[in-house]
Amino acid sequence: MPLLAEMTDRPRFAAVILAAGQGTRMRSDTHKVLHPVACRPLLLHLLDSVAALGAERQVVVVGKGREQVEGALAGRDVTFVHQAEQKGTGHAVQQAEAALEGYDGAVLVLYGDTPFVAPGTLRLMLDRLDAPDAPGVVVLASSPADPQSYGRIIRGDGDQIAKMVEYKDASDEERAVRLCNSGMMAVRAADLFRWLGEVGNENAAAEYYLPDIVTVAAREGRQAVVIEGDEFETAGINSRAELAQLERDWQRRRRRQALAEGTTLIDPDTVWFAFDTRLGRDVTIEPHVVFGPGVSIADGATIHAFSHIEGATIGGGASVGPFARLRPGARLGAGTRVGNFVEIKKADLGEGAKVNHLSYIGDAEVGARANIGAGTITCNYDGFGKYRTLIGEGAFIGSNTALVAPVTIGDDAIVGAGSVITRDVERDSLAIERSEQKGISGWAKRFRERMKRKATE
Repeated sequence: MPLLAEMTDRPRFAAVILAAGQGTRMRSDTHKVLHPVACRPLLLHLLDSVAALGAERQVVVVGKGREQVEGALAGRDVTFVHQAEQKGTGHAVQQAEAALEGYDGAVLVLYGDTPFVAPGTLRLMLDRLDAPDAPGVVVLASSPADPQSYGRIIRGDGDQIAKMVEYKDASDEERAVRLCNSGMMAVRAADLFRWLGEVGNENAAAEYYLPDIVTVAAREGRQAVVIEGDEFETAGINSRAELAQLERDWQRRRRRQALAEGTTLIDPDTVWFAFDTRLGRDVTIEPHVVFGPGVSIADGATIHAFSHIEGATIGGGASVGPFARLRPGARLGAGTRVGNFVEIKKADLGEGAKVNHLSYIGDAEVGARANIGAGTITCNYDGFGKYRTLIGEGAFIGSNTALVAPVTIGDDAIVGAGSVITRDVERDSLAIERSEQKGISGWAKRFRERMKRKATE
């Protein structure tokens, strides 16, 4: 969800995140874990949860396309290790052993294409690992409506695991079980790498499976236990169809959250949020509104239908749309009005300012109570650089005006309709720039007669 609550009394753990899969079913030049849900890459969603829980170390296992992954995580406190050959999940985790040398705490093994496991669920896994009966492995599972080809978990007594089996190697009876292995688990570092050293690849795919450490642990008399989570938390992405389904599921949850927190959604299914959309109380959102990243809306604002908003801050009681576009850097003060087919980019609108129709306001500062007429354009770009337009408080800009930046319109000034303003306008003055209107009597009649004759020739 958009905001992750800070965890207190944090457990000590490291995270190993597998992101080396080739993702061939995505049929994309973009690495699988970098495809977005709610305008944020899958892997970054997962790392947000890990960070919220307070990981001591974060190790990301990369393979093909590693440059993309490493670039996307530039500046983050993560260690990258390379899995040069794809020999299964167990082999992938083994690549992290050197990066965790000397670390003796718990390790969470997670997947970069399974982004929405919640911090609270990860905390349950770590707490269960620390329980008095000291299980060797804690596995996260779910019971999806369609188990598909996930590996199956066969329960023993209580939360104990009697057997884990990959779908390829499962019998028909085992495939009928709906409890599915997510692949995510919690294990102590010393146990994890010792047990991985004993895992073989005698299976249908000739790969080293991470879940096989459960069998190895059992030989030491160490139990594996299961925690069952929500299907949404364990949903992994292997195809465009699964990506689209996860987007729908995320949006459905976010809409429910918005409604519960006091937002009115006229037609919830048509509103699309970003991962970080912030909404105040008594905000009203009409149908077919799309939010990109970086949007904050204060109490009592209304977003009318078919508006697209990203990177914008909207003040209390403001009205936006219909058919408005707010681009990054748009900042609307309280009580502002941005109407139909208006685009705002990198501009501040003061309290009560109005841009009601068919205008472009970019790289500008608009004072409180200013009124911008229909068809007004701030000409902010000359093909080489961007320039600012300053419009004072209470100024009135007539319709179809071009303000050629850099230019300043003083407080309470009036600009006549149809003007092209290239010089500063003084406070309280009137600025008009237009050609003198001329009339030629009878010209229209003579024109029509001439054209009719021409048509008959």
